[in-house]
Amino acid sequence: MEVTGAPEVATGARTAPEPHLPIDAIRPPRPGRWIAAVVAVFAMVWLLYTIIVNENLHWDVIVEYLTDGRILGGLWVTIQLTVLSMVIGLALGVLAAVMQLSGSPVLRAASGLYTWFFRGTPLLVQLIFWFNIGLVFPSFGIGVPFDGPKLIEWQANELITPFTAALLGLAINEGAYMAEIVRAGIRSVDPGQREAAEALGMSHRQVLRRVVLPQAMRVIIPPTGNQFISMLKTTSMVSVIAGAELLTVSQRIYLGNFEVIAMLIVASIWYIVLTTIASVGQHFIEKRFERGHHALQTRVRRNLRPFGKGSV
Repeated sequence: MEVTGAPEVATGARTAPEPHLPIDAIRPPRPGRWIAAVVAVFAMVWLLYTIIVNENLHWDVIVEYLTDGRILGGLWVTIQLTVLSMVIGLALGVLAAVMQLSGSPVLRAASGLYTWFFRGTPLLVQLIFWFNIGLVFPSFGIGVPFDGPKLIEWQANELITPFTAALLGLAINEGAYMAEIVRAGIRSVDPGQREAAEALGMSHRQVLRRVVLPQAMRVIIPPTGNQFISMLKTTSMVSVIAGAELLTVSQRIYLGNFEVIAMLIVASIWYIVLTTIASVGQHFIEKRFERGHHALQTRVRRNLRPFGKGSV
C-alpha cells in the first residue's frame, strides 16, 4: 500500500536563530512634560529669587546665629533626645513584638494594650502628661508594694525634669510604633527557618536572636530609618515643656531680639542638615543589607546546583 503525504521533518534538526535586528523606535512627542518642566523650573527660580532679595528675612542675622553657642547647645540636646528615644523605643518595640507573637494570651493582651493606648493618644498629650506626672504621683520610691514602707524615695518634681519627661514621652510612644515594625519584620521570615532551627535543638531565644532577627532586619531597617528621621523633627514638640532642644532655644532667642522668622529659619536649616545626614546614612545601611541578602541567595543557589545536575 502506497502512502502519500508531506515529507517528514527531522525532529533533531535545529533552526538557525534569527538575527537580532536593531530597533529604531521613535519616541512620541510629549509636549505636556516639557511644559510642566519649564513651569517647575520657573517657579523654583522665582521662589529662590524672592527669598534671596527679601530684606525682611534678615540673612545677616541668620548667618550670625547659625553657629551661636546657644543654638549648638539646643542642637546637641535634639541629637541626644533622638538617639536615646530611638534606642529605648527600639528595645521596647522588640519586647512588645515578641510578646505579641507569644503563645501566652496574657502577654499578647498586655502588648496589644500598650500599642493600642500609646498609638491612640497624641504625642503632645503624652509629653504634657509626663511633665506633670508629679500632680498624680508626688513621689516615687522602691519598697514594699501596697502602701508598705519605702527604702528609697524621690520627689517627682526633682526626678522628672523637662529632658526626662521628653525622653519618656518620645521613647514610650516610639516603642508602640516600633512594635508593629518589628512584628511585621519577624512575620516576613519563612516559618521553615524557625522550624529548622528548632529541629537542630536551638532554644526559642537562640532562634530569635540567631535566625529570625538577622533575616528580619532587611524588612525592619527601612521603616526604622524613616522613624529616626521623623524623630529628629518630632523632638521639636518638646518645646511645649521647655525641653531646651533646638526649637525651644530658638524661641527663647527670638523672644529677646524679636527676629522670629530669622530664628525659625536657623532652626529649619539645622533640621534639614540633620535629616539629610540621617537619610544618607539610611541609604548606605539599606544597600549593605541588600548586598548581604543577595550574596546569601547566590550562595544558596551555588550550593544547591550540584544536586540539580545529577538528578534524572
